[in-house]
Formats: sequence, C-alpha cells, structure tokens
Amino acid sequence: MSTSGYRDYFKVLGVERGADTDSIKKAFRKLARQYHPDVNPGDKGAEAKFKEVSEAYEVLSDPEKRQRYEQFGQYWSQAGAGGAGGFDGDFGRYGNFDDFINELLGRMGGGSAGFGGFGSGFPGARQAVVNLDAEATISLSFGDAFRGCERTLAVNDERVQVRIPAGVKNGSRLRLKAKGNLQPGTGRRGDLYLNLQLQEHAVWKLDGDQLRAELPLSLDEVALGGEVRVATPDGEAAVQVPAGLALGRSLRLKGKGWPIKGGRGDLLLTPVLKLPEQLNPQELLLLEQLRTARSIDPRSSWMEAARL
Repeated sequence: MSTSGYRDYFKVLGVERGADTDSIKKAFRKLARQYHPDVNPGDKGAEAKFKEVSEAYEVLSDPEKRQRYEQFGQYWSQAGAGGAGGFDGDFGRYGNFDDFINELLGRMGGGSAGFGGFGSGFPGARQAVVNLDAEATISLSFGDAFRGCERTLAVNDERVQVRIPAGVKNGSRLRLKAKGNLQPGTGRRGDLYLNLQLQEHAVWKLDGDQLRAELPLSLDEVALGGEVRVATPDGEAAVQVPAGLALGRSLRLKGKGWPIKGGRGDLLLTPVLKLPEQLNPQELLLLEQLRTARSIDPRSSWMEAARL
C-alpha cells in the first residue's frame, strides 16, 4: 500500500466520511467490478484505479485502521504496531472475479493476519459477513415432480446427487447444506439453494393440493350417464357419471391427486362435451329424431331472465 502521500479514501470510494460498513462494502464492490483487470485487459489506468479502491477498502473496512486513518491522516500506518501489507496486484492466481472478491472480503474481515498484518488480538476487529450461498434452477417434468426423482449436479467441480421428493410444486426450494460457494483460504462454504420449475402438462393442472383435468364425454354419456373409463396419474380407473350431469360440475376422485404430506390430494375431473368432427349417417338420423322428440325449449327460462 502506498504511504507516499495522503489519499482521501472516502473520496476514492465515493462515500461520505460517516459512511457505515455496508455502504463502504457496496461502494467497493461496484468500483471493483468496474475496474477489475479481467474486465479491462491491458488497461494500466484501470488496474491502478483497482488497486487504489482496494487500498481504500482495506483501510475503511477495518475499524482499527479506519480509526487511525481518521486520526493521523497520511501517517496512519506509521501510527500502528503493524505496517500496511497492501494489495499485491497478482490477479492471475484467482479463477474469476468472485473468487478474488470473496477472498479479499474474508481477509479484510478475518481474525488471522491478512492485509495490514493485524491479528485477532486487536479490539474491535470484526469478521466481514460474506454471503457464500449459491442458487440454481432445475426444470422438472410433471411426472418427475409427481413421482420424485434423482438428479446429479456439477457444483464447484464436484458431482452432487440430489433426491427430489415426490409432490414438489412449482417454485419450491431445496437446500443443500455446505454445497455452495467456497471461500478461498478459510474453508468456509455456503449452502446451495435449488429453485424447482415444473413444466406444463397437456392434461394435468395442479391447483393447490388438488389435481385437475378436463374429462371429455360424448353426448349420450352426458345425457344418459353410466360407467366410463378415465385416466389418472396412476393409470386407468372406472368412474360413474350421473345421468344429466351438468357440464362444468366436477367429479371428485378422493386420494387420486397430487402427493401431499401423509397421503394424496383429490383428483377433480371437469366434464366437457366432445362431439365428433363429422357425424355419420346414423348419428345424424338419431339427432334429427331427438330434435323432433325433444320436449323442452332449453332457452325458454334463459330468454325470460335476459329481458331488461
């Protein structure tokens, strides 16, 4: 670190003199990303600026150094027991920018000797809080979410096997402890959070703990009722359709829906009338006979109620 002249570290970071630790850290992160050599390859000016903001953060993030800096100005480093070690400018040993930032924040806030050479014995020294948690998104088919499945993920050059339980829903999160980002030099590791996204299904729709689907029925099945074969997530099942079933009124199959804690939700089938695209001659004849024999006008009460 340079001690040849006075630098206003608050001005270097663009913060007020009374700025708190969080404001200083936020300002440093922004400037470090802007001037990092990986972002500005071959730009000596950016590299010099990067070292300058790193130097400013080193001092202002450490309570002891900041106190001496505010008290003694450019002679702050001589006023302490240890000299300022400074940033050595060796960027090549970091795999990426986040590795550098995590190590830098850890070294500046940790108890062992780091920047400035101060140990844990100095009063007021604080551990910088570094968020090492990581997130990833996993896309699941409807069937995998219904039955549960296993996935193998590559996390920080490590293969991690994940068991996804049956019945997860869209937007669910799974936490894998100590599988997040690793802080170099400290061994600290965050958690990995998996955000689950369910792909849409052509038939089944999830509604809370219930599973819904439309049930196509023919005209005679709607009018006469009877036993019909239907699909469920587990296979086929027999359902009794009542005669004259009103369209839009759902049939409930208890315990045949989405997996929930301690069992299964319900399956709701909503009847919809399914007519053939083209009627055969016999069907046309029967419908003509039905029209002739029909005893009611289905719109009479509706027409009456619609009058203003």
